[in-house]
Amino acid sequence: MNSSRQLQLTVYASLFAALIAAGSYLAIPIGPVPIVLQNLFILLAGLLLGSRWGLASVGIYLLAGAMGLPVFAGGTGGIGRLFGPTGGYLLSYLPAVFIVGWISERAGTAARRILFDIGAMILGSFIVYAIGVPWLSAMTGMAWKKAVMVGMVPFLPGDALKIAAAVPIARTLRPVISGKFTPVCADEYSRS
Repeated sequence: MNSSRQLQLTVYASLFAALIAAGSYLAIPIGPVPIVLQNLFILLAGLLLGSRWGLASVGIYLLAGAMGLPVFAGGTGGIGRLFGPTGGYLLSYLPAVFIVGWISERAGTAARRILFDIGAMILGSFIVYAIGVPWLSAMTGMAWKKAVMVGMVPFLPGDALKIAAAVPIARTLRPVISGKFTPVCADEYSRS
């Protein structure tokens, strides 16, 4: 990879870290786990940046939050949030973005890409819940069933909408991020 491409991907990873942080400010508190847009940007980071650079973007985001910057849900930060009731969700973003990126990198043809992307995002969301719900149960002392009802069930319709939104967003932005986007000059339209 040449240094220009590496710089580009570093900028994109930083941009996604900022988008993930911005997504945390759009929080609807409904209990110990708020509804946020972070997940959408986590999924998009995996789809658009791949496993390694997506992981870098989430790592930057988590590091910023652990250092006390107010990037977690509701404008909070600090290492204590990583060990609190929602810490499992935050930490699950690392394996989730890696798996989403890894699957997306193997999609191949355009026809297969949409199916791979949807499958990758469903699996990524499952990873978030597989780590976040047991963590929530352990940290709060909630019974397993209650933790599922509080920390997963209310979020499933929103996650379906986020996945549905991520597919066309990824399809639109993928050529730009991959460097295969060719802008159309304004004078080309005037020739028609």
